[in-house]
Amino acid sequence: MATRIIVGLALGPAFLAALFFLPPIALAVIVAFIAGAASFELLRAAKVAHHNGMYIFTALAAVLIPLGHALGYGSWTARAVAILLMAALFLPALGRYGTQNEIRFEHIIVCLFGGVGVPLFLSALVQLKRFDNGQFYVLLPVICAFTTDIGAYFFGVFLGKHRGITQVSPNKSLEGYIGGIVTGCLCMLLYGWLVGYFGGIEVELPVMALYGLLGSAITELGDLSFSLIKRQCGVKDYGALLPGHGGMMDRFDSTTFAAPVLLLLVEILPAF
Repeated sequence: MATRIIVGLALGPAFLAALFFLPPIALAVIVAFIAGAASFELLRAAKVAHHNGMYIFTALAAVLIPLGHALGYGSWTARAVAILLMAALFLPALGRYGTQNEIRFEHIIVCLFGGVGVPLFLSALVQLKRFDNGQFYVLLPVICAFTTDIGAYFFGVFLGKHRGITQVSPNKSLEGYIGGIVTGCLCMLLYGWLVGYFGGIEVELPVMALYGLLGSAITELGDLSFSLIKRQCGVKDYGALLPGHGGMMDRFDSTTFAAPVLLLLVEILPAF
């Protein structure tokens, strides 16, 4: 856990620099890199065969979608990329049907999820940056994912008694899940107060509490969902790119779920 925290703190300044001091495209490039690496790790975990550049096409699609959102062509880019990726996957599958190198339908679905679904969800970070005071909104899913994870861990270690709530993560306890949500809510309120105090922005703290409640709940769902994929694929981690975290997908699994939910909440009920 210590290594995990240290690596997270080391990467934090680079992310904040891109968020507050560099042009908006810098954030999109970071998100594109995360999405591309995560999609590659997902295909590898699912043991998708290396046929006709499936890994390359999927990773390229994952990179293009966040960049399209940054350039103001998000919807158009997502549709175009989805269509092109489907063609790049199904055309060789038709040609290889009935051969030893047949491309399985489930592998095509994994590629579509990794190349379209994951980057589309992560692109919510790029979209949040486009709001007024967007640099503060972008941090919502990041803070929510990080603090919920930390809270769930410590509550589970010191107070966890009712374990085995789900066999996906049998060592995690009910107390840990509740503690993660409580920690996420409290930290979101603290973040709202800090934004209001130091940023001179009027912040609706009850709305921030709602962000924390729903964001933390979906964060834990995201963590469990990607853990389910790992269990079914028989891997411990998606990769080893980030010491203490595993792969890019291991670090941003919960953010992948939290980012689009918080984007929706900000669109419906902005806190500042």
